[in-house]
Amino acid sequence: MAHDSFGQFVQALDKAGELKRVAQPIATELEITELADREMKSPGGGKALLIEQPTVNGRVSPFPVAINTLGSHRRMALSMGAGSVEEAARELGALLKAKPPVSFGEAIKLLGLALDLRHAKPKLVAQGACQEVALRAAELAGDACPPSAFSLQPSAFPTLAALPILKCWPLDAGRFITLPCVVTRDPDTGERNVGMYRMQIYDGQTAGMHWQLQKVAARHGKRYCESGQPMPVSVFLGGDPVLTFCASAPLPDGMDEFLLAGYLRKKSVELVKCLTNDLEVPAGADFVIEGYVDPKEPLRTEGPFGDHTGYYSLPDLYPAFHITALTHRKDAVYPATIVGRPPMEDFYIGTASVRLFLPVLKMNFPELVDLALPAEGVFHNLVFVSIKKTYPMQAYKIMHGLWGMGQMMFTKYIVVVDEDVDVHDTSEVLFRLCATTDPQRDAIFTRGPADVLDHATSEFAIGTKMGIDATKKLPGEGFKREWPPLIKMDEAVQKKIALLFPSKS
Repeated sequence: MAHDSFGQFVQALDKAGELKRVAQPIATELEITELADREMKSPGGGKALLIEQPTVNGRVSPFPVAINTLGSHRRMALSMGAGSVEEAARELGALLKAKPPVSFGEAIKLLGLALDLRHAKPKLVAQGACQEVALRAAELAGDACPPSAFSLQPSAFPTLAALPILKCWPLDAGRFITLPCVVTRDPDTGERNVGMYRMQIYDGQTAGMHWQLQKVAARHGKRYCESGQPMPVSVFLGGDPVLTFCASAPLPDGMDEFLLAGYLRKKSVELVKCLTNDLEVPAGADFVIEGYVDPKEPLRTEGPFGDHTGYYSLPDLYPAFHITALTHRKDAVYPATIVGRPPMEDFYIGTASVRLFLPVLKMNFPELVDLALPAEGVFHNLVFVSIKKTYPMQAYKIMHGLWGMGQMMFTKYIVVVDEDVDVHDTSEVLFRLCATTDPQRDAIFTRGPADVLDHATSEFAIGTKMGIDATKKLPGEGFKREWPPLIKMDEAVQKKIALLFPSKS
């Protein structure tokens, strides 16, 4: 099911029993974070929260805040209009494996797969709800807020000061937009990218643009810097939640996120041209912030920020984003998230990415059975992989292959286990890790790119990776003893005792 607006998705969550409404005023300064953090750490991710009266410096914002909307496996599935994320993954896997038909029956089946893509390509429309209320730079110029004063004033509406942007954690440098979908375009190829990079608010018309050096938008920015031309950038918030998911998904450079969104929602993403630049944004978005990055302008200090690592990322220099227009729906709902010590909402978003793109990984690695990113690994620091092992050193082949796959280059630890291990059961993986490895024989170290947010590396954005082969050892892998069988009860006995003493749960 496609959602026409973020508010419509919130209503769907309410109908599904997945939403808690908060009627009393709650401050966007720290209080929403504390409330959301408690909910996110509830069993299964808790519920989504709709803060109906968020306050900015003590004054109620005209826009409600929705948070933790994707913070459970069920809500992720609802955002895709699927029974489960696995269901969506199976559909994508079937499409990827489609082969030329050799019979009429296969042709009909392939046609069905093709029809699923009939709405994938985005289409341009003349107008959209995201521009129902619009203010351009000429009107904004007289309402600039000094960097030290982020206040909600009638004269400043609707600059960034009007939005219920959160200050998430006590040592944060200020307020941060945490779910921005940032639209840029490659100046050489014209290819569009939609990424998610946090934005620190400097004043009513300026924000930091935290695109790390390995990100696609940073590459686009470098090309604009080389040419000396201003870089158009537009940011949208809300709309169909699939758009937010796709902005965070680890798609290959050059693949249009709106194409994936159209496929998942089974309906084309309608785009409208921005008012002050040539970029296009979803017509159903709740907010759109248009602007530019000036490559001739000195970088500005951004941070600290309480990050997904569970620690504050320290201040660093990043480009400044200048607003040229701000538009929004009349019934806009402000989407937000927080990151910090896991488990948080981003665990479910990251898990959905893994499930959805697992068929793609399996095409590259046929022996791969399953893959998991435990919450404790804060996205990509720790990866568990199960494989169907058929030859010596196969686990190491998988490690090196995964480190070469996009954002998997940031993974610090990869543990490879046999196919009978449930990689989503951390306890089982740790048992196999301790029981089947000799540390010196079964571990390797290598060096490579590191997440710029990783404070533990000795050098910025450069770090060490460790791979552990926790599979059963084969001849040729330095193991010369007999491998013992795993203790397991006879299946007939298990069934008999289960019948005699049925579980009460």
